Amino acid sequence: MGDVSKAAKVDLVVVGGGLVGLMAALKLSHATRTKGLTLGLVAPKTGSSDPRTTAMLMPSINMLEELEVWDAIKPRTAPLKTMRLIDGSKRLVRAPVTDFRSSEMDLEAFGYNVPNADMITLLEEKIADINSIVRFDGRVEEALCETGKVTLKLDDGTFVESQLAVAADGRNSILRDCAGIDVKKWSYPQTALVLTFKHSLPHDHVSAEFHTETGPFTQVPLPAKPDAPNRSSLVWVATPEEAQNFLNWKTNKLEQYIENKLQSCFGKIEIKTDLHDIPLSGMTAKSFGQNGVALVGESGHVFPPIGAQGFNLGLRDVSELAKLIDHKDLASNTLLANYTRKRSTDVALRTAGVDVMNRSLLTDFLPVQIARTMGISALGNISWLRKLAMHSGLGNGLSGALPSPASLMEKGQAAVNRSR
Repeated sequence: MGDVSKAAKVDLVVVGGGLVGLMAALKLSHATRTKGLTLGLVAPKTGSSDPRTTAMLMPSINMLEELEVWDAIKPRTAPLKTMRLIDGSKRLVRAPVTDFRSSEMDLEAFGYNVPNADMITLLEEKIADINSIVRFDGRVEEALCETGKVTLKLDDGTFVESQLAVAADGRNSILRDCAGIDVKKWSYPQTALVLTFKHSLPHDHVSAEFHTETGPFTQVPLPAKPDAPNRSSLVWVATPEEAQNFLNWKTNKLEQYIENKLQSCFGKIEIKTDLHDIPLSGMTAKSFGQNGVALVGESGHVFPPIGAQGFNLGLRDVSELAKLIDHKDLASNTLLANYTRKRSTDVALRTAGVDVMNRSLLTDFLPVQIARTMGISALGNISWLRKLAMHSGLGNGLSGALPSPASLMEKGQAAVNRSR
């Protein structure tokens, strides 16, 4: 690794300049300042031209408010007030259209669709204003990881040493490998196609997820622009063979196809960005922290782009880690053992839920299709069950989601009285 005698020393270092990494640096800067700890951020200042957007659910918005960046980004976002499930398949058994409305939970919106480039720019500006964050403008080239001491060699020749490293360096994490954390990986027979389009009819803050035989076909509202008041992004899951075929289509043919798939709910379609393809896969780390490294975001878990779970789960990683920061055991195994224990259940449940949801769309096995249809019907017709699903989807606890036994008895008695 070279001469590390002149390494810059911090108590805690965050590695990664994506959305999760920048959010982690801001969130942990609050925790470290109150504990008298020093915080480093290893992330090149490259700017962002990322054309994608991220659906941030309300718990994530609450974090942005806490970090004092939400007011600046909110005007550039689109609220997600209704989540609509539509069975767009041609199967014998089809589910009814089901709407989940944020007003049912007394929320202005379930969340907001946020342009990545704008969000990264604002987070970078906020970090630059915090003197307690020591910025290292380089990439990790090599790392040595052990309990209580992590040493990083950056590509500009700088060495950084810390008691604990937070790996926000993505699915191919160097720090995860350095810490010796194994992962479970799997792939799906699917490819996600992503683009942005404008449409002639307003979206009314509705995000529509069409269930097809190859996976979800999901429209998500985008903020208005002067030349395009009605805009949305599209995440379209197809087979790899279909995806390759669609990539070769002419724009006008693709626009007509998308309009038909959306059942003309949004009027005439005009594509505004190139079509990008992303093979679908999944990954879960077998531990979320060991040998001086804590995993957050895609270094610890990777999902298909379904249900807006991946990024929001990453911010829950950050939130939980921030609660555990304590000077006396920062360099011990205790913190990372507690962190793994606290994150394992949430990650496992989200992974299983997204996996089952996705695979249930792919199978032609009739009992599975009947079960999925009955489940969606129940969500549409049973208010407390729908509320439970909405709480779970937001990543909240179940407190307040389930009706109390007393309220169930009252409802039951009322039903009996009506039947007399």
